[in-house]
Amino acid sequence: MSIEPPSTQPSPTETAGPNADHRFVGYYAAQSEDEATHQRIDGVRGVVLRLRQRRGLATEALDVLDIGCGPGAQVLAWAQGGHRVTGVDISAPLIELGRQRAAQGKLAASFHVGSATALPVANAAFDVVMVSELLEHVQDWQACLDEALRVLRPGGVLYCSTTNWLCPVQEEFRLPLYSWYPAALKRRCEKMAVTTHRHWVQFASFPAVHWFSFYQFRRYLNARGIAAYDRFDVMDDGSGPAQRAVVHALRGVAALRFIGHLLTPYTVVVGLRPATTR
Repeated sequence: MSIEPPSTQPSPTETAGPNADHRFVGYYAAQSEDEATHQRIDGVRGVVLRLRQRRGLATEALDVLDIGCGPGAQVLAWAQGGHRVTGVDISAPLIELGRQRAAQGKLAASFHVGSATALPVANAAFDVVMVSELLEHVQDWQACLDEALRVLRPGGVLYCSTTNWLCPVQEEFRLPLYSWYPAALKRRCEKMAVTTHRHWVQFASFPAVHWFSFYQFRRYLNARGIAAYDRFDVMDDGSGPAQRAVVHALRGVAALRFIGHLLTPYTVVVGLRPATTR
């Protein structure tokens, strides 16, 4: 895997982005080390490796990219598992923190300051690409997703988690039922969140501006030749008969699957690029 200069440099506004307020950096530095974060990372890794195993793909010594890696908790967890991992983020302070933690743990992880819409990496360089809790913050989310697909190898897995407009519960804004607000009211709240009401969004420079559903992602990925799976497709079948029955019902009954999406705050989509055929 090679690192290359990005085709276009991040704009000054983008580069300043999340490091514009020290409270944002401090929030993510602390959050990256809490138990809930580590459990979530273990869950993501389990989903990705389980799908690769089910498809007969390698699960060891993978080339992994985390786009919007923050202070690198996910990067370091994959590196501890023996994978070759790269993290990219526009926040220089968070990238530096990730480098420090990698050095302290003597882990072979690579960190780079860069734009999610112009990644500083070569085409088809990774077996796994992760875009966690990022797309909602990027104005040109399609360019971000297309960049993730550009660097994904044949047989590679794309993992995305982002906002879910179907569910009234969300974590992006400290406002009730925000995902169901009309678009015009959302735009008003976004302006307030970066001026007079920054506490609504944990003092982030780029609050969430997009709201998605799995069904929307599936159409987008399918049009690009990527098979798309939701959280129910890729979850563990469970160890007991009752749990297995619930999982199979969620997968087999469209109405139950839709209700499941209504009850889950974040959209999760896992894409699989077909392996090259000979």
